[in-house]
Amino acid sequence: MREQDYAVNNSVQAEQLEVSRVLRNTYGLLALTLAFSGVMAFVAQQMRVGYPNVFVVLIGFYGLFFLTNKLRDSAWGLVSAFALTGFMGFLLGPILNRYLGMQGGAEVVSSAFAMTALVFGGLSAYVLITRKDMSFLGGFITAGFFVLLGATLAGMFFKISGLQLAISAGFVLFSSVCILFQTSAIIHGGERNYIMATISLYVSIYNLFISLLQLFGIMGRDD
Repeated sequence: MREQDYAVNNSVQAEQLEVSRVLRNTYGLLALTLAFSGVMAFVAQQMRVGYPNVFVVLIGFYGLFFLTNKLRDSAWGLVSAFALTGFMGFLLGPILNRYLGMQGGAEVVSSAFAMTALVFGGLSAYVLITRKDMSFLGGFITAGFFVLLGATLAGMFFKISGLQLAISAGFVLFSSVCILFQTSAIIHGGERNYIMATISLYVSIYNLFISLLQLFGIMGRDD
């Protein structure tokens, strides 16, 4: 009986050490990729580049995402992760220039940045402190993805009053739920690869920031 208890305790301790390792590596890499993304956004701003064709964006993002996933267990996965986040940061440059060119644009950008940091920090802290299992949110995320996809497509073909505001608010909620789900997955064993954990959180933070930019921008125009 004592041997069984000893084995169980060792297993629990090993699991806790693994969780700590993944969390430490994930947040360390996330900080580096966010910083690199910010540098690339600044470079794009200074170059005054325009936003590329949507097909270039999709091919670039999904190509680098699948490459990162394929290389996730090697050092090349880190290179691919920085390539992906650098690419996304570069795309952010022309978006920021557009908002900064608006009246009150600097306030919109700073508000979106502050709110993104607050939401991410608050949600992450909640999961890390409570250790709650958020796996039940998986169904909501799947349904939310298709709802937002449908709404986005509808917005491309039909001019519906208030739809863009609703889509932006929906993406804020969707990204927030993803942060809860992804952080919980690291804690409870659903994700043990820190590179993919980093990319998942990065994409959620990126989408959250873009959605808040759109939301505050729309509200600013209404004022």
